[in-house]
Amino acid sequence: MDFSKFLDDDFDVKDWVNGAFRLVQKDAPGKADTHAATLVMKLQLFIQEVNNAIEESSNQALQNMPRVLRDVEAVKQEASFLKEQMVLVKEDIKKFEQDTVQSMQVLVEIDQVKGRMQLAAEALQEADKWSTLSADIEETFKTQDLAVISSKLTSMQNSLAMLVDTPDYSEKCVHLEALKNRLEALASPQIVATFNSMSIDQAKLFVKVFTEIDRMPQLLAYYYKCHKGQLVSMWQDLSQSELSLNQQLSEFYDTLLSTWHTQLQWSSQVFKNPYEVVTVLLIQTLGAMVPSIPVCLNTAMDRAAQEQRLDTLLELNHTTSTFGHGLEAAMLPHMAEHNLLKVNELVCALYDPYKPYQLQYGVLEEAHLLIQISAVPLEHGEVIDCVEELSHSVGKLFGLASAAVDRCVKLTDGLAVCGLLKALKALFTKYVSDFSTTLQSIRKKCKLEDTPSSSVFQEDWTAFQNSVRIIATCGELLRQCGAFEQQLSNKILGTAGKYLSDSYSPRSLAGVQEASSTERKSATKNPWQEYNYLQRGSMAEYNSLMEVLYSLKEKGTGNSSLLAEPRAALTRLNQQANQLAFDSVFLQIKHQLCLVSKMESQESPGFGESYTEDLPTFSLSPQEYITNIGQYLMSLPLHLEPFVTQEDPALEMALHAGKLPFPPEQGDDLPELDNTADYWLGSIARATMQTYCDAMLLIPQLSTHSTKQLATDIDYLSNVMDALGLQPSRTLQQIVTLLRAKPEDYRQTAKLLPRRLVSTIAALRCIDY
Repeated sequence: MDFSKFLDDDFDVKDWVNGAFRLVQKDAPGKADTHAATLVMKLQLFIQEVNNAIEESSNQALQNMPRVLRDVEAVKQEASFLKEQMVLVKEDIKKFEQDTVQSMQVLVEIDQVKGRMQLAAEALQEADKWSTLSADIEETFKTQDLAVISSKLTSMQNSLAMLVDTPDYSEKCVHLEALKNRLEALASPQIVATFNSMSIDQAKLFVKVFTEIDRMPQLLAYYYKCHKGQLVSMWQDLSQSELSLNQQLSEFYDTLLSTWHTQLQWSSQVFKNPYEVVTVLLIQTLGAMVPSIPVCLNTAMDRAAQEQRLDTLLELNHTTSTFGHGLEAAMLPHMAEHNLLKVNELVCALYDPYKPYQLQYGVLEEAHLLIQISAVPLEHGEVIDCVEELSHSVGKLFGLASAAVDRCVKLTDGLAVCGLLKALKALFTKYVSDFSTTLQSIRKKCKLEDTPSSSVFQEDWTAFQNSVRIIATCGELLRQCGAFEQQLSNKILGTAGKYLSDSYSPRSLAGVQEASSTERKSATKNPWQEYNYLQRGSMAEYNSLMEVLYSLKEKGTGNSSLLAEPRAALTRLNQQANQLAFDSVFLQIKHQLCLVSKMESQESPGFGESYTEDLPTFSLSPQEYITNIGQYLMSLPLHLEPFVTQEDPALEMALHAGKLPFPPEQGDDLPELDNTADYWLGSIARATMQTYCDAMLLIPQLSTHSTKQLATDIDYLSNVMDALGLQPSRTLQQIVTLLRAKPEDYRQTAKLLPRRLVSTIAALRCIDY
């Protein structure tokens, strides 16, 4: 039997009993009572064994208890004795301190007196040493042993420190400085020779000597003078050579970078602060160049042709930036060991010559772009050539704009965004002006403004087809302008965005100052990365840049309005192109309608007038001018079909952006706005009807026959409109109603019609109503 389950935490009596009887029921189902009796007997025996074990353990515990109590009592007595001993020791220490405090105070005072006496003795020795050293120094100088002379001068310097309160202290100081000058003059030829030969041992000796006499700055001045002189001399030779300025700078910067590495390796074995020493050497060299870099840049810019100035500047700036990046890479691993103020001074010395030109970037870029866009031809003798040039000019325009963005990033790291935007606006303004002038020229070549020379109807769709191509070009301009504006916004945020502080707020100058202070804190990390010519040169333009960046960040690059003005100008240009296409379609209709008033007025009552008065209207046929117009209108859907079938996103964009004259009348429920071809057809039809109405009202007088003929012509035009799925205009319907009214019914017919129209038609028909 397994009794270990009685020790489990989750012991369950029922489960144990069921488990004990489960095996018996399988083996001998009828012996459950016998098994139960056996099981009870075993449990009773097990309980008895447990009771015996508990009783035995209890007896042992009772026997061990007196011994534990005795041990505890012994420990308690020992602790009490220790406490008494500690109190006695504390009292002894206190008594000893009271007895010896006076003696210790005396000893301290004696020690102070001893120290003062030693100091006084040393001071007297140093003071006496001054006299001795002063007497011996001349003999020491005769030996020309720099180490010995330096040692003597150091001792004199220490002695002089003890003689501060003596009356002739200042004279002794002057005398000591004169002796140091003599030592420096004595050593100067050797110093120059040492630095020229780059002898490490000799240089270490001079560093030790000049450190001892507090003349280390003078020694560094010799070092700078030697190496700076060699570099400046090399620059003078380069500047007088036949090489271009860019090649001269490239060679000189290569030499400077090589000098940095060689001098740093040498200085690390000689000077305590080699990085600062070599940095100052480069600063002094850049400042001592003759001719200076600003003068060279000015000369190069003056000599360059107007269209080459910006490229020249970019080329020179690229050479300087390449050198700067090389120097930065050399410094970066040990930037913590550099004097960051000196590094910042070096960065400014290298890049500041370009600052005036970077501040003028907008003006330079604008001049460059205007020269480039002026070289893009738009005007040609033939209309088809003009259309081709207009189409090709789109890619050239945005190629120039993209190149300008790249130049801005290369030259100014995106800081001249405000100048770039002005230059781009000037570029688009010039282009739109030239484009508009070309459109006017095309109008003249297509004779859209001329009066008709004859009544001969000539159907020519060439001008319209060319106009459609121009509209597609305008659509491409609008499409590319939107894409370019998005790219421009992303580029600006990607480059100049790093200058925008998270704490910047355009609502107050405090935000600007806070942002600037944050940037100054980060500037201590790497002056090469934090150089900002705009902040150093024009805070007003820098604040404008911050506002542009803040606006882009808040609105998102997809909602920017950087090129709002050019976009509006291109939209107006597109409107001009749409108007050109409309006028080219409407030209022949206009010419035919202009003849209406002349044709009707030239008719005079002749033979058959009285005969035709009583003829029914259906016996009259529409005149040639109106049938020409009708056939022309019926052919329009065929020529407008490219608007529907041609899958040209640019053309579609331009057509949707443009607005045609003669929009639908108020109250008309026309679905034509959803279909470009229907929209154009409707506009041309309304223009035809409106112009026809205006032409009819200019007829001086109508005979009875002319009145019926005119009504017949109007009916024909109305049938054409119905065939095209269009409604005749209200004015046209009103005119034909008034023309058909009998003179005796005219007043009644005219009651609900516009009074001005009624009186005009009455005058034409010579009706006194």
